Amino acid sequence: MKKQNKNDNAANRKSYVGHVFNIGEKHEKEAVLNSLNPEWAKLHRDGYIHIHDLDAYGLTYNCLTFDILNAFPYKRFDGLEAEETIVGVFDFVKELLAKIGNEQSGGMSFANFDKDFALIFKNLGVKVLENHPLFKACIRSLILWCNNMHTRMGQTSYYVTFCIGLGTNNAERFLSYTLLECFSCAGDLVYKPNIVFKVHKGINRFPEDPNYDLFQEALLCTARKMIPTYLLCDCDADKNTDPEKLSIMGCRTRVVDDLFGESGAIGRSNVDNISINLPRLALEVDKEMHNSSLEDKVAAFKLKWLHVASLTKDILLDRYEKTCEADIELFPTIREYKLTREDVNKVGLRENFKHGTLSIGFIGLSEAMEVLSGEKYWANDSVYEIALKFVKYMRDYTDELKTQYHLNFSLLATSGEYISGRFEEIDNKLFKSPIMEKGYYTNSFHVDVDSRLPAFRKLELEGPFHIYTNGGCISYVELSEAPIGNAEGLDELIEIAVKSGVHYLGFNFPKDICKECGASGTFDICPACGSTEITRIRRVSGYLEIQDYFTQGKMHESKNRKTN
Repeated sequence: MKKQNKNDNAANRKSYVGHVFNIGEKHEKEAVLNSLNPEWAKLHRDGYIHIHDLDAYGLTYNCLTFDILNAFPYKRFDGLEAEETIVGVFDFVKELLAKIGNEQSGGMSFANFDKDFALIFKNLGVKVLENHPLFKACIRSLILWCNNMHTRMGQTSYYVTFCIGLGTNNAERFLSYTLLECFSCAGDLVYKPNIVFKVHKGINRFPEDPNYDLFQEALLCTARKMIPTYLLCDCDADKNTDPEKLSIMGCRTRVVDDLFGESGAIGRSNVDNISINLPRLALEVDKEMHNSSLEDKVAAFKLKWLHVASLTKDILLDRYEKTCEADIELFPTIREYKLTREDVNKVGLRENFKHGTLSIGFIGLSEAMEVLSGEKYWANDSVYEIALKFVKYMRDYTDELKTQYHLNFSLLATSGEYISGRFEEIDNKLFKSPIMEKGYYTNSFHVDVDSRLPAFRKLELEGPFHIYTNGGCISYVELSEAPIGNAEGLDELIEIAVKSGVHYLGFNFPKDICKECGASGTFDICPACGSTEITRIRRVSGYLEIQDYFTQGKMHESKNRKTN
């Protein structure tokens, strides 16, 4: 079978409908660029910035954490037996995900899957524990649906996140445990949905906490399958926010502070985001000021960034305005089930989207610092301080925009699945630099994937960046193999991460599966049957995916990753 490659999205699979969609999408993106201010369009085309999801420009928002309790359709289940109700509720969840997946461009999240659905079933008069076999079957079916369905736009799987870990009564704990158990046992080729375990002292973080056993189950699941990932509610960035109101959308999106109401993600979106190519700006500075001092180069770098960021802000505002003025008929599901903070039927789109975030993102901090200083920022204390201060500088600017425009601007540590290769490919035609030899730019503020730094040191270095990147961020630890059974080791790293300021944490390790016999491990030749037909599961940016479908930049990065 011919492998797919050169995807724009690792979650895509080929189909007739997807093929037709891609033709239309390409045409729509070009039409949008042609409709924009020529200076803005040139920034995108020339690779200074990337306007994400161009085809959705002015038509829809990016991602959403559902307010699932606001208008749950209880009447739909009137008169049904318990078994019918259980099946019906999980069918409704699938229906909801499919509908919303085609109303927005990004990820979907349940902030408290365990607590919310325990309450829903209580309100429906269904006793969770008395029906545990059926609940287990339905949760397993939901997991497989999320993993196997590539029907969004005829080709893409749904970006779904279930946040769990805070529910402490028996029904809530059962739902968390069952989600973990079903995912862990579903097979090595089941790597979706994303499950996020919220770590919080007094609930699950320490042995005396009521859900510490659930935390240990989550760690054992991660040790097998790299999921769950961990939302560290006690870190500096999140410790003052009610953990029940925290959520992860997509691969890392964070929506917390709100100028128009209480903090928290529930019912709120990231409306739009644009990423800036930091290495491009550094390469230009180095070319123009090659013999200047590092201090002067950094000053020039900041000015270049500020110029691009100011134009980026204008694009975000334009897109926001057009999204607020979109046809309300494009959002039938959020209108019917009132999944957002404001009821758009009553107040309109603008009053709803004002609660969302507008994010300026960035990629390639490591390469940018290397171009300017000649040093890896994570290997030189003075360059590290420059890097950290620069990220603070970017955050200060988005805070200024927040005040000036009275909208929820934020700074996003972009994952860069597509742009890690796109930016590098464009820049490689204009500059000759060692930073481009590897074929990709590094995620956001991340330490280089081949640094070989010890895991604890990587977390200590990346942690301080998290408090500045309030639009979303993640740190990873790269392990040499699946740490099966080693919950204690992962627990220790989570403690280091919390104390280092890490907000969101994932563990990576190579996971190879033989296509012939199903054996799993880390190998090029199956140790069980000798086959060389291997499926490789890797984390592409925030989600797990099959490596064969990676974008070119991420394929280069994946092959270059070294153990921490």
